[in-house]
Amino acid sequence: MLCCMFRSRRTAHVRRLWKLRVHNETRGEEESAEELELKSFTHTMLKRLKEKQLDALTQSVESKGGEVTECVLLPKCEIRLGKKELSPLILCCRMWRWPDVTSLTELKRLPCCTSAGGPAYECCNPYHWSLLLQPDVSVSTSGWEEMEKAKYTDDLDRPPDEAVSMETGMTPTPRRNEFSDISAQFASGVETGQSTLNGHWCTLAYWELRQRMGRLLTVYETFINIYEYLPRGDGLCLHVLQENAETESVRRTREKIGFGVILSREGDAVWLYNRSQFAIFVHSPTLENENGRTLNVHKVMPGYSLKIYDYNRRQFLDNIHDPKYLDGPYDPYSIRVSFAKGWGPHYSRQVITSCPCWLEIMLNIDR
Repeated sequence: MLCCMFRSRRTAHVRRLWKLRVHNETRGEEESAEELELKSFTHTMLKRLKEKQLDALTQSVESKGGEVTECVLLPKCEIRLGKKELSPLILCCRMWRWPDVTSLTELKRLPCCTSAGGPAYECCNPYHWSLLLQPDVSVSTSGWEEMEKAKYTDDLDRPPDEAVSMETGMTPTPRRNEFSDISAQFASGVETGQSTLNGHWCTLAYWELRQRMGRLLTVYETFINIYEYLPRGDGLCLHVLQENAETESVRRTREKIGFGVILSREGDAVWLYNRSQFAIFVHSPTLENENGRTLNVHKVMPGYSLKIYDYNRRQFLDNIHDPKYLDGPYDPYSIRVSFAKGWGPHYSRQVITSCPCWLEIMLNIDR
């Protein structure tokens, strides 16, 4: 009796997952044959999952990554079907997120993935992964190899209590105990198990047009969710900071923030993952072209991750920047992110303060 109940639950999970699959836009007989083949691979893979793994996978896919879900570990060996083989991770991503993905090199693990799986296993939860965006940034390769290996030196570090805003000038970063109450206000009580760094690594400011909303927030955790709405969200809830909007553009843009972004510090880089349903736009000093005069704003589509700050490249650019190419103020530690609306020479909005909803990320270089 108990065995039949478990079998029934498993069948229900499989049916729900199959209904939630994404479809390739192509049509025709070839697509139908590929669909049947993909279905066979999927059923083979799902048979290997335990009940708890099926629960996690179903919850993750149904919530579109909005819920905190566990890893779904499977052996790294490829699934065989006749003469063909397919990686379980690629299969899950093709089934429930990106039907055209073909290679592991197109993917990046998200910081919410708590298990690397070791040498034999890999997490196949498709919402623990993102597509990897490779920006087109030109830079001289002279000396780059040496800079990649270089360690940070004290003269390149910033004092830990200083954060400079490009929009407001010098803004002192509050000490940690000043934000104990507001940090608790942003969190909804969901434990993520994420680790913290020694001291804060950045300070966040949320802006609507030219007005900063609420207070600054210092970030100590290795990653933080920044969102308008999440089913069970923890991190920085922008809705808490917002007041009644006076302009229609702000109201419309707020509705597009949705699940927002994940901001993370990973080794010598800062990463941003777009988990919303609309594009976000990023400007960062280390994503600028070498000695370029044109503002370089990068568009990040939903589901993509972008390395928005490279500490090694920043050190390299500091050494080769020609002052005559710097038009106006230049802050090598400030990143700006606009939700849904772009700005710069290729958009109607020329400056970030014309964007309805945007973030300012002021980095703190650890000593």
